[in-house]
Amino acid sequence: MDIEMFRETVLSFPGTTEEIKWEDNLCFMIEKKIFVMYSLSSGSLALKINPEEFEELIARDGIRQAYHLARGQWIGVSSFDVMPVSELKKRIAESRALVLSKLPKKTQAQYI
Repeated sequence: MDIEMFRETVLSFPGTTEEIKWEDNLCFMIEKKIFVMYSLSSGSLALKINPEEFEELIARDGIRQAYHLARGQWIGVSSFDVMPVSELKKRIAESRALVLSKLPKKTQAQYI
């Protein structure tokens, strides 16, 4: 996967917006809630994951707790090459679903 394929994948989800925050982080959001970030300077990603998978994922090479976000069960992925494309797409969709699930039911219904 490259940055363009990544952007295309993430922006394909209904209601997704993108914005640069904190100087070099390309943030993808649903209702202004971030569900995945890409660092333009390092090429790394951060995404929310299911808490039950947290320990298993951070044990893998190239994956760690996301700085400043680990308390919320976010992982940092050092590059697109750390996971197969299919897994990365699945994890992005899961991250979006986890963030969306915290929004009001009426808002969730708009994006399902």
